[in-house]
Formats: sequence, structure tokens, C-alpha cells
Amino acid sequence: MTPEAQQMIEHIVRLIRKPGLTIDENTPLVSSGLIDSMALVDLLLKLEDLTHMRIPPGKVQPKDLETVAMMFATAQRVGKPRK
Repeated sequence: MTPEAQQMIEHIVRLIRKPGLTIDENTPLVSSGLIDSMALVDLLLKLEDLTHMRIPPGKVQPKDLETVAMMFATAQRVGKPRK
């Protein structure tokens, strides 16, 4: 696991605020109801921060943020380096 993925996981755990919750890179977040639509915006901003990329919101669907692994794959696919 990359340090960035670990930071994202820690961010998600703080965001969800469920005692004893443990997640990994492949934990379903959207379909399980752990993350709602409002939290997706927060996660997209955090993903941009961790990857140093600009990720156009119009090119990202909730399914693209289903897992931490998918988030980083999406950033690689649609992200543009920040200037």
C-alpha cells in the first residue's frame, strides 16, 4: 500500500466516524453506504491533494470512488498534473 493510499484511508475513517471501523484499499464505500454523496466531494478534493492532480468532477462517477484503489486508478486515468 502506498503512503498516499494509507493517508486516504485514514481520512475516510475520520470522515465516517464509526468506532472500530477498519477499511482497506478494496473496502466498498459507496455501495455499502459508508460514504454518501456529500462525502464524495470531500474525497475528490483529498484525492487531488494526495495525487497533485486536477481531477475534473464531470469525468468522475460515484462508482469511480467505490474503493480507495479505484480512486487512485481514476486519478491516473482522468487526472491532469497541476501547474
